[in-house]
Amino acid sequence: MAENAKYIVILGAAESGVGAALLAQAKGFGVFVSDRGAIQPQYKEKLAKAGIEFEENQHTLDRILQASEVIKSPGIPEKAPVIKALREKKIPIHSEIEFASRYTKARFVAITGTNGKTTTTLLTYHLLKESGFKVGLAGNIGYSLAEQVIDDKHQYYVLELSSFQLDDITDFHPWIALLLNITPDHLDRYDYSLEKYARAKLRIAENLVTDDYLIYNADDENTGRFLTTAFMTAFTLPFSLHHRPDYHLAGYYEDECTLRVHLPIEDRHPDKVSIKNSPLIGQHNQQNMAAAILAARVAGASPAQIEAALRTFQNADHRLQLVRELNDVQFIDDSKATNVEAAWYALDGIKRPIVWIAGGTDKGNDYASIEPLAEQKVKALVCLGVDNAKLRAAFEAKVPHLEETQSMADAVRRAAALASPGDVVLLSPCCASFDLFKNYEDRGRQFAATVQALTT
Repeated sequence: MAENAKYIVILGAAESGVGAALLAQAKGFGVFVSDRGAIQPQYKEKLAKAGIEFEENQHTLDRILQASEVIKSPGIPEKAPVIKALREKKIPIHSEIEFASRYTKARFVAITGTNGKTTTTLLTYHLLKESGFKVGLAGNIGYSLAEQVIDDKHQYYVLELSSFQLDDITDFHPWIALLLNITPDHLDRYDYSLEKYARAKLRIAENLVTDDYLIYNADDENTGRFLTTAFMTAFTLPFSLHHRPDYHLAGYYEDECTLRVHLPIEDRHPDKVSIKNSPLIGQHNQQNMAAAILAARVAGASPAQIEAALRTFQNADHRLQLVRELNDVQFIDDSKATNVEAAWYALDGIKRPIVWIAGGTDKGNDYASIEPLAEQKVKALVCLGVDNAKLRAAFEAKVPHLEETQSMADAVRRAAALASPGDVVLLSPCCASFDLFKNYEDRGRQFAATVQALTT
């Protein structure tokens, strides 16, 4: 079909899709954008301004099947009828990341993992930017790589990549790949198989070659179980919270505040980076910092530059974020903790007595791993959800006090009343937000607004 040799269809018209459409147009392709839902006004305006044809609230299959290549939104699953039809016709389907990577010579620092991706991505970007690198930020974090590649002003891009984005790569090739952890999540997209989900995560490393780097968490059980480095030609840089004789560690903590770094790079002697001035708290953030610091050191940032940049880092909202201190009680928003593992990290990282606000839409949670921490650290649990029966069953015998609420206003008011000077009121829900809130951001914003409105 010679007339369609340069005809690209974009499925999904949000950040990544619109960016891919603009890049495809800039490279001389014919472009058609199709979204099964309504397109947000700002994206519709971008497409119209560029003169790119689009449709919304439908997929016109006859038109889509004329494509020489399809760039799809990571949110569209394989079981969607439009994807099944494309697979049947053997039309190539790729992610925006794969497509964009063809049109830049910049080096990629790519980050994946079940938990900690956003924090590690933002921190790695911050460390490189503050150290003087010409660096862009893109991927799952909400900025289109494809749109940035049109002007291509950067020598490096730091990318947050979900398993969904990695599903649709073929030749995408990071210079530095970071694998933070693998824990059960989104299993409905992977036939409820942890192994299939892990394989999607591990695709971040499949195109690594000599002189590339894989930074990974030696303490993560599933990473150890599924990652095979024996035949890998790239440098492998495991990190740990502790010195471990069973690994040649590239980074480990000598103490709470000192990361020892030993890179297998010529003329790089072991050095140390202090994290004592970082605002990040908790063991999981020690892991996130280790990964980001190793990436920055590989890229060439010095320990002094990294330490200075750590001091000025501000994390994304709703990730163990201190909202306010009132009457010597800290109110911390960890609304992004939508699974048990993330909430475990929050409880583990806080050293003061905790009044814990948790609950929401249960995702098949098993609370067994978190029960000992709750027993040790939580003085009261305020359940916030339409149905709190599972939380009550798991924790009623583990915490001194438990009560139920169905609104954020009540939850914050009760938590504040239960807290004493020196305590922390922690919103770390363990659950999705969709029973009472639009999303985890809405939940976090309501928490912050309610906390700010407290008067005593």
